[in-house]
Amino acid sequence: MRGTVIRLARLTVSRVIYLFLAVVVGVYLTVIIANMGGELDKMRISQIEEEIGVSVLQNPAYRQLPPEELKALVDGLVQTQIHRFGLDRPFFPKRSLIYLWNAMRLQLGWAEQMVSDAGSRQVPLILLERLPYTLALFGTANLLLFFLTLLVALYLSRRYGSFLDKATIALAPSSSAPAWFYGLFLILVFAALLRVLPWGGLVDAPVPTTTLGYVFSIVRHMILPTIAVVTSTFFASIYSWRTFFLIYSSEDYVELARAKGLSSRDIDMRYVLRPTLPPIITSFLLVLITMWMGMIVLETVFQWPGLGRAFYHAIQLYDTPVIIAIIVIFGYLLAATVFVLDFVYAIADPRVRVGTGAERR
Repeated sequence: MRGTVIRLARLTVSRVIYLFLAVVVGVYLTVIIANMGGELDKMRISQIEEEIGVSVLQNPAYRQLPPEELKALVDGLVQTQIHRFGLDRPFFPKRSLIYLWNAMRLQLGWAEQMVSDAGSRQVPLILLERLPYTLALFGTANLLLFFLTLLVALYLSRRYGSFLDKATIALAPSSSAPAWFYGLFLILVFAALLRVLPWGGLVDAPVPTTTLGYVFSIVRHMILPTIAVVTSTFFASIYSWRTFFLIYSSEDYVELARAKGLSSRDIDMRYVLRPTLPPIITSFLLVLITMWMGMIVLETVFQWPGLGRAFYHAIQLYDTPVIIAIIVIFGYLLAATVFVLDFVYAIADPRVRVGTGAERR
């Protein structure tokens, strides 16, 4: 028992260290790219000069000053702002490493352009307003995708060669299209033509006054993006998992269970589903990892007020603090997904021992 605890502790610490280093590298590259290797400083300095120059010229108190004094005043104000934002120091290496340290702690101060719904420019407040909406949409869609595809794949594995089985195989290539593509199609059909569901957004306008009406409005707005996420990988997942079930259902121990008279449900749950759960979970989590960033375009298509749409707006506005903060959040979410994978293996199948190969030997 003690050896198992020690092995589990070592595995946990090593996984945390490796994933943390991966997130650090990814975030540092994001810091460099988002700042264009330091070239973005020139754009910021030009923007500061323009804003201060316009504000000084529009101020009646400064219009009577001689040109030399006016230029000196503008230059002084510009230098003050440049020093305030740290633009008078080189980007490499000090400022980039400070940026990395602050980014890993999500202490990125103030957004340059974006504001929260409450009017605040604090980056944490901007993100905390949008994170629940992304988690609600993404979590609902992927839980529905996982259980629905699992049940359909089990059903088709018992009906190999049927019409539904052949239709699923024929439709599997349709999963090559991303979720936002299906989102555009669904908007065209159900919002533009049939007018039975909203185009996008979070709630109806005007906003419902009752709690029940507000919740119902959010659910209506979630229907199309949820269907888009499910449809984008539905048939490919069914085809892949149904293949796993077919392979395991032909094993000798499954035939023996059938000979003993066990029901199809007991055979599926005890002898087919359980040994296939580790590869199925791996496949699902890998899809999950790739879909995290796919939410950026999907939320933009549906005008869903989540992190993906905020990321798109931040890129348009060159709002570096918000861009980096969202990348950090996505990085932490991806690392958490990978981290739980080994432990999910052990829960799904007790035959899987949590630990490294060297430790097992």
